[in-house]
Amino acid sequence: MQRQTVLIVSDIHYASPAEQLRRDHEVNVISNPLLRLFIRFFRHYIWLRAPMEKNHLLDQFIERAGQPDWVVANGDYSCDSAFLGVSDDAAFQSAQQCLGKLRQAFQPQFRAVFGDHELGKKSLLGDRGGMRLASLHRSETELGLEPFWRLELGHYVLIGVVSSLIALPVFESDSLPGELAEWAQARERHLAKIREAFARLRPEQRVILFCHDPSALPFLWEESAIREKISRLEQTIIGHLHSPAILWKSRLLAGIPPIRFLGTTVQRATTALSRARHWQEFHVRLCPALAGIELLKDGGFLSMELDLSAQTPARFTRHRIAR
Repeated sequence: MQRQTVLIVSDIHYASPAEQLRRDHEVNVISNPLLRLFIRFFRHYIWLRAPMEKNHLLDQFIERAGQPDWVVANGDYSCDSAFLGVSDDAAFQSAQQCLGKLRQAFQPQFRAVFGDHELGKKSLLGDRGGMRLASLHRSETELGLEPFWRLELGHYVLIGVVSSLIALPVFESDSLPGELAEWAQARERHLAKIREAFARLRPEQRVILFCHDPSALPFLWEESAIREKISRLEQTIIGHLHSPAILWKSRLLAGIPPIRFLGTTVQRATTALSRARHWQEFHVRLCPALAGIELLKDGGFLSMELDLSAQTPARFTRHRIAR
């Protein structure tokens, strides 16, 4: 059997010198002293301490990767310290440097997926920032990111999509009112390409889907062209959640009602979780963040071994990166 190996890396959160100057960027946008204290505790002990000091993990990944057949990066290349995506110059420089290193090491056998940090997202509790059309345009024209891509490897079809576009109904509160119409048009164009890709699948083909944020999956389930071919979808590789522990907790909380009185971020997250039961239809597999989370220090990357005849399922190995 002919086989190929695909390495998958996600949530690198590289920090350019300009972003490194913005220490405590999440705390500084919060006026309530108790909430500021909570965020400091959450960052220091649970989520990620010193997030601007993890650039060396990308170098470790590249060194350990060797020469795989393909490499897929599954989104979030900057720290998005202004919460505006790559329309912010400092975040753009981070993403540009991160992608530049990956392309130098692996091009032309490299594909990159959009994450939510490329487009912008509101701060955790400060309610600052959000999605910006300028970030979408700059990602395409200056960073060279393709919103939709398709790669055939034998009987496997690898597909990359933009989760924030697909899940736009969840992210509308993160967007400027004057930009919503254009976002909706971009979403429809994107969904049309995904529908076409599933509709043209041949009987022997199997799909590996790369979708950064699983919030998008219930919206894909609404598409009849995808539901009709869902048996061909072998795995969906997500990022965004950083740790298998967060994925486990998300599955545990699947179906909870949206919480609308604790701010935009909580409403967005619980709205996604209210529909998370549909994730199981997509056979979700998490690629952890390179740094993992502070509580567990469980970062790393995935390798995927494909039997190009698709007679046996893809085999995945998780590789830890010590920090």
